[in-house]
Amino acid sequence: MFRKEEKKALTRLAVLSVGWGLGLDRFYEGKNKEGFLSLIGWGIIFSSLLYLSPCHGYDYTEGVKTYAQAEPNKLIVIPLIVGLYGVILVIKKGFRLLRSFESAE
Repeated sequence: MFRKEEKKALTRLAVLSVGWGLGLDRFYEGKNKEGFLSLIGWGIIFSSLLYLSPCHGYDYTEGVKTYAQAEPNKLIVIPLIVGLYGVILVIKKGFRLLRSFESAE
């Protein structure tokens, strides 16, 4: 039904769409070092977003402070920018795989 190049592009696209946060696409391509770096990078981004969220900490869980008193941490901009850059790279790779599927002969 599909040719070898088309199957390869579809498989890589499926792995990218399901496991982009875990770097599964990199592991599938045999790039283990990049896969581990991707896993560590996305882990740092997500954990720093949780840690730097405005309603984080003991004071909010015990009801000492309310949400109206919450001050957003100014450092939260850093993981947001890095995460946005990562999402742009994932989308760019997805389009590249779609183009390779479309141009396979």
